[in-house]
Amino acid sequence: MEKMNQAYEKVKMLVGMEVDEDAAADESAAGGDSFMDEFNRQCTLTTKQRFYGFAICLAAGLTCTLLSMLVFFHPIKFGITFTFGNLLALGSTAFLIGPKRQVSMMLDPVRIYATALYIASMIVALFCALYVS
Repeated sequence: MEKMNQAYEKVKMLVGMEVDEDAAADESAAGGDSFMDEFNRQCTLTTKQRFYGFAICLAAGLTCTLLSMLVFFHPIKFGITFTFGNLLALGSTAFLIGPKRQVSMMLDPVRIYATALYIASMIVALFCALYVS
């Protein structure tokens, strides 16, 4: 049981679920309350709820993405299910690490081009499905 608890704590640390109390106190003392800081404070989920949310969003996203392949020759249905599936799959990781950290990691200088390409591909798929067809 001890090893299981240690492994569980390591997983929590890897996905960023434990917040350093000193860093949180420094941020709140600085008075820099942005919208995302306030949003993160209001979204307090237990570890079990985070894993459930992640699993449900990921399963729904993968299901929508796979269903989009079935309706490939119907452009409007394809564009909507493909985009919705990708957004759900992307949002699933926000359950694990939080929306603020998710956005900051996506906008990291190393990942900014991949993020832009990913979002652009979803926009192009929607545009082609809704306006070109």
